[in-house]
Amino acid sequence: MNGEGAACGGLICGTAKKAGRVRDRIFATARELFSRHGVRGVGVDAIACEAGTNKMSFYRNFASKDDLVAECLSASESEFWAWWDAQTQPHAGDPRRQIEALFDGFVTKVCTDQDRTRGCALANAVVEITEEDHPGRQVAVAFKAEVRRRLQLWAHELGAREPEMLGDALLLLMDGCYLSRLAFGDKGPVRSAGSAARALIAAQLAPA
Repeated sequence: MNGEGAACGGLICGTAKKAGRVRDRIFATARELFSRHGVRGVGVDAIACEAGTNKMSFYRNFASKDDLVAECLSASESEFWAWWDAQTQPHAGDPRRQIEALFDGFVTKVCTDQDRTRGCALANAVVEITEEDHPGRQVAVAFKAEVRRRLQLWAHELGAREPEMLGDALLLLMDGCYLSRLAFGDKGPVRSAGSAARALIAAQLAPA
């Protein structure tokens, strides 16, 4: 399977073995392939082949593909929270400005995220992985729950009339951004996400 030009489920092995630790190569390769073809669209053979190794080495480093999927999703989650903090921490103590900065930054992030061609890895995992006990689904669902919690907390802090509803509306808006970009491109509805978030906030703060 590791020979030059060997086919791996529609993918082509590189002509030279990739450098770096085997585990790191497998992990980086899996994240790239999952982002382009989906979790269900890539098997262990393809990952091992593209990483310049074999199934034996794969299973020496990862107990299963499911465990690898969960680890990849955990890495995506850590990157997202680091990005989230970078957008919002400059406005600590001002929940309205934090939400606005988050969505303004999110529009830019979605429209320039060329390496994640299928959109949000964590959102995709919720759709692709239906088994409730799958470790990858558990990572993705817990992540979404935490996003919801944070948005609802901000909605409470800024004095929204219906904070749970506002938080959920903001979550729905966020979740729709990647799909909108995939359907309509960078110039489509995703460009209105920041304005839409502001309109939702204003409606909740307006006198009844």
